Amino acid sequence: MSVLRRVPQRTCVSCGVKTDKRELLRLVSVPGDGVVADLTGKKNGRGAYLCMLCRSASKCLRRDRLEYALRIKIDEDNWQALVGAMTS
Repeated sequence: MSVLRRVPQRTCVSCGVKTDKRELLRLVSVPGDGVVADLTGKKNGRGAYLCMLCRSASKCLRRDRLEYALRIKIDEDNWQALVGAMTS
């Protein structure tokens, strides 16, 4: 008899869609480095999640919502690097 495991659900910080944790990209607030993408999902720090739609469309990324979720202020250089990494 197999046991069905519950898949964790997370909410996209930008558009608000709920989906499986594995389908979302985790962004982490790292002291000293600013906001970085966490591909492993195991980095220490406060995290927020982005869905595929928000990653591909730069106009969909909402800086104010991300800053609120991570409880930090994102400087302009870090924001431009994040947007560039998400859309390319």
